[in-house]
Amino acid sequence: MVGTQQVGASRNRWRARAVSLCAAVSLLAAFTAAAQSPSFLEFDSAHVRPMALSADGTKLFAVNTPDNRLEIFSVSSAGLTLAAEVPVGLEPVSVAVRSSTEVWVVNHLSDSISVVSLSGTPRVVRTLLVGDEPRDVVFAGTNGYAFITTAHRGQHRTDASIASVPGAGDAKLTTPSVGRADVWVFNPAALGTTLGGTPLRIVTLFGDTPRGLAVSPDKKTVYAAIAQSGNQTTTVNLEGVCNGFNTSGFCLVFPDTSPWGNNLIPGGLPGPSTNVEGKKAPETGLIVKWNASAGQWQDTLGRNFNNSVRLRLPDKDVFAIDADSLTEKAFYTGVGTTIFNLATNPKSGALYASNSDANNPIRFEGPGVFGGSTVQGNLAKMRITVISGGTVSPRHLNKHIDYSKLAGKPGFDPTAKNHSLSTPTEMVVSQDGTKLYVAAFSSSKVGVFDTAALESNAFDPRTASANYIPVSGGGPSGLVLDEARNRLYVMTRFDNAVKVIDLATKGQVASAPLYNPEPASVVQGRPFLYDATFSSANGEASCASCHIFGDKDELAWDLGNPDDVVTANPIDKRLASSLEIGLFRTFTGHPGSDVNGTGDQNTFHPMKGPMTTQTLRGMTHQGAMHWRGDRANGFFGADAYDEELSFKNFIVAFGGLLGRASLPTEAEMNKFTSFQLQVQLPPSPIRKLDNSLTSAQQAGKDFYFGSRRVDGIAIGADNGFNCNGCHVIDAAQGFFGTDGKSSFEGITQIVKIPHTRNMYTKVGMFGFPDNSFFTHPESGQMGDQIRGFGFTNDGAVDTLFRFFSAVVFTNTSIGGPLVGFQSDTQRRNVEDFMLASDTDLAPIVGQQITLTNTNASAVGARIDLLIARARAPFVSKILGGSTYEADLVAKVALAGRVKGYLYDRAAGTWKPDDGTVNITTTALRALANTAGQEVTFTAVPPGSGTRVAIDRNLDGRLDGQ
Repeated sequence: MVGTQQVGASRNRWRARAVSLCAAVSLLAAFTAAAQSPSFLEFDSAHVRPMALSADGTKLFAVNTPDNRLEIFSVSSAGLTLAAEVPVGLEPVSVAVRSSTEVWVVNHLSDSISVVSLSGTPRVVRTLLVGDEPRDVVFAGTNGYAFITTAHRGQHRTDASIASVPGAGDAKLTTPSVGRADVWVFNPAALGTTLGGTPLRIVTLFGDTPRGLAVSPDKKTVYAAIAQSGNQTTTVNLEGVCNGFNTSGFCLVFPDTSPWGNNLIPGGLPGPSTNVEGKKAPETGLIVKWNASAGQWQDTLGRNFNNSVRLRLPDKDVFAIDADSLTEKAFYTGVGTTIFNLATNPKSGALYASNSDANNPIRFEGPGVFGGSTVQGNLAKMRITVISGGTVSPRHLNKHIDYSKLAGKPGFDPTAKNHSLSTPTEMVVSQDGTKLYVAAFSSSKVGVFDTAALESNAFDPRTASANYIPVSGGGPSGLVLDEARNRLYVMTRFDNAVKVIDLATKGQVASAPLYNPEPASVVQGRPFLYDATFSSANGEASCASCHIFGDKDELAWDLGNPDDVVTANPIDKRLASSLEIGLFRTFTGHPGSDVNGTGDQNTFHPMKGPMTTQTLRGMTHQGAMHWRGDRANGFFGADAYDEELSFKNFIVAFGGLLGRASLPTEAEMNKFTSFQLQVQLPPSPIRKLDNSLTSAQQAGKDFYFGSRRVDGIAIGADNGFNCNGCHVIDAAQGFFGTDGKSSFEGITQIVKIPHTRNMYTKVGMFGFPDNSFFTHPESGQMGDQIRGFGFTNDGAVDTLFRFFSAVVFTNTSIGGPLVGFQSDTQRRNVEDFMLASDTDLAPIVGQQITLTNTNASAVGARIDLLIARARAPFVSKILGGSTYEADLVAKVALAGRVKGYLYDRAAGTWKPDDGTVNITTTALRALANTAGQEVTFTAVPPGSGTRVAIDRNLDGRLDGQ
């Protein structure tokens, strides 16, 4: 039996000890300003390739995401023994072995790569700076180039040090038909002398943010997958659908602007026109899907809505890149909606893509009795798609499920979940190419498939499941196959551990827990987001089926429930009295039908039309949930501003949407709520690292907070507002675009005012048809775009620039010339400001750099910037109020271990982790003059500095004592 070992220092070291009075006084005096800031912030970044095995099989490398470390195990027949721990960047999600002496770690929050040397004391010897939120790294090509996936944004893209690099520069967030997926390529043998290394090229792919990578057996091709690549669906806007729920007629949209004659619309919304109570549903937009064979954008009735769409979605899911010329040589479509990872067959070269395929064209949740359809338990099919010889062949892993039978209804098979796999992530293939293992993150299992049966679709999940491997701890996110020992190593994210599986018995023989600074409430609550066995009766659906790793799937869904009833809306509203709505309709003609369907602005109708998936991150201090705020009233009660109650009211989705046979208990919902409300959004990748604004962003901010009203009328305290009057930005209260209130904005439903912190993630849809609600004319056919959903609640508006031309924001509307935008320059400026909107964290958080004995001139200014931002005041409610932009830590290998230092902003010196006297910045920098003593500086969230730098478990005894 292989033994179990706790990762980290010995149990003795982590035992709580009394703190000496002088140490306590020292810490208190140095860090009073940040005393209320939490010592840990949860980001819950998703693993991509969290483990790797050395070529000789003697070392296993594993990322410790919450603890910002690389764990290094010695591997033997006896099992795993912790050999070293290396502090890296924030939220590491992938690791790859370059050689017997070097591994690379991908730091998702730090936008960096830690180059770790295994010679001497394992340590970071270089920090490479890349684009926003890097996810994966592989080595390929004749020269062993490094390929790294990142979003097509981030501060380093425009850094002057890489201005000459092909592909670097402005991300062009407001430019149509631009790829938003980057692959940064470095030559590890010549990283360059610039600030963060000099990439050979940044390869931009026509997709929206890449994730997993794979390499062909001959090392000549790198495959890159788009994370949320979409499924060729989009929303037809409200005015692109005829009023009246008449599906057989036609109507015309006016004004008809150039190109003329494309304003004939094929009817209204599919029924029902009321809910089960007979109360009229609101008129809304409609989700359509591209039918390539017909050449049409079609709804579920097969009607042609080409006149309502002005873009094309080529659905490029996976790309092939020549590993030597660094050029794209092929792409593949129809792979999946959300692509989790890639793997190649070492014998045949076949490419496997683990993915889910969303079912968002189907309308409604609930039982589907009155509504006639439902996606209950059938949100997204979990698949592995085989790409071989240019042919794309999706394989549904759960084809045994009969989706026509709902949980608890006659004919439903409650044993189906025993054979299901959900959220397939990392895959590994045996060296002989005959067996594929896949980590089923939401099933606590590892799927095992004969590759021939998978490729031919001959497998039967009911019998194949006998070979699946159960894994304790939950959330298997990474796999390493150790064929020499007939073992499988499994990373389990729920409990932050590495499990050892004996493949002969398919039994778990050991567990190596990684040190975890997460609160117990996070660990206990995380499974409720992901665990499909808990969440659904068929074992396939979970909250994370749409909220991918707690974020968005970049789609819209029509999840109304015609079988439900109208409820009261308790949220305070702006510009929403009957008089205000009536006057607006009289003067503008908008909306063309009664608000909320019933004409009662103080209700929630259970039918709501398409709504884009919202992130589950950063929800504290944001008020009621859902686009309309309709979770303010639900199962556990009603309250307009209570986030905890609102989130708990999601309990009904377990039955009505996910297809669970019974509802969770209140205790279970309390755990889920406690976890999810702790998960935060990342810092802005658009705003400058010094937290300043460009001239256009500043002009937009000045207008946003200025005296001119842009909505309502010019007189009366509550009759009109500047931008900030509705989308309130007040960091002290935790408001970043919303204060929790709702507003009438000329459309058919009362919508809660949303936050603005992640607007930059919605860029990529360009193209909009004729529409009288916006003063800007239609765009004309815009051609290929990367996204089918843009801004506003239904995702139908392509750009913020167009949104700001809405009739409610113009100076020719009901408010007259004294209200609204006066020019397109103002609109562009506010758009720029919104894309760089204020957030809970300063943009410097996560940033890092490594000082060596050769690069002082290149990185010196960046170290100065890190120190300056650590001294800069900052306000954030999640950080306790008034604090600083960041705590600053430094790590350096000294005397056989990696020593930590914490910047003491009061003294301007650095506190070491062994309790000795502080040293100056000059002395700290001087350490790097000695080879092997590279100093890595990292800006961490305020409040986290002590834990990250000098007292890992906050027991009062410093790490070096």
